[in-house]
Amino acid sequence: MSYLNQMYGRRSEKTTGTTNNKNPNRVAGGLKAQGVDHVAMVNEDGSMTEVATRKYVASLEEQLRKVRTENTVLSKKINRLDKSHSDLQSFVSSKL
Repeated sequence: MSYLNQMYGRRSEKTTGTTNNKNPNRVAGGLKAQGVDHVAMVNEDGSMTEVATRKYVASLEEQLRKVRTENTVLSKKINRLDKSHSDLQSFVSSKL
């Protein structure tokens, strides 16, 4: 009976966080390479309009989010290094 349950029984769907593990640059590049980064529409006057898809915009937003977090981390490091540099400068100038 367990073999039949294993084979035909219901399984709980696992929600995987694969989007968190993916590189957003590669996701956006893949969408662009497949040609699904935009949708072309014909207007009433016959002209073509290209509109970005939601998935492509979401991948670009993820890229921005990643760059912003890296930027804040690096700015904190720069501030910390600048503070230690000024402390060392004042220490050296006081000893001379």
